[in-house]
Amino acid sequence: MTVTFDSARLRMRPQRIDDAEALFEAYGDAELMHYWSSGPHADAAETRAYLAPRLEKSDWRGWAITLQEDDRAIGTLAAGERRPGVSEIGYMLVRSAWGNGFAREAVSRLIDRLVRDEGNRRIFADTDPDNAPSNALLAALGFRREGYLRAEWETHIGVRDTILWGLLAEEWTAR
Repeated sequence: MTVTFDSARLRMRPQRIDDAEALFEAYGDAELMHYWSSGPHADAAETRAYLAPRLEKSDWRGWAITLQEDDRAIGTLAAGERRPGVSEIGYMLVRSAWGNGFAREAVSRLIDRLVRDEGNRRIFADTDPDNAPSNALLAALGFRREGYLRAEWETHIGVRDTILWGLLAEEWTAR
């Protein structure tokens, strides 16, 4: 069950199909989507079609990031349990919300939830090696680079390598 949780300035609530219009700002942004697994969307209808099956997937939980005072989605968080106690995370923030520390705040709160509230022992993420902002965020949050997989993903920009980042519960709670 996906539940709502808050941070100082943000609220993370379950994603809804009507978030597609707001999230099209991100999904339609060619530069932002460059390192995503699929290309930029042409319109909000494509974003809606992209989100619909993901809202019903049982192996991933998804949240919309909103400001405390506004229910409009400014980004997404996702967590998928890969094994008991081990979850993979993903995140995206619309460009107009960049530069405010929102991604760090939201991802930190997600990690808190997974580690402190749900008892995960390990959190991991994978990123394109050229996605400097995402790699910097994970490093700043204490993730360690654990692996480099060559030719791991076939994407809209071709076959790409990936960096695997990992964070153990004791590393997070010791911060």
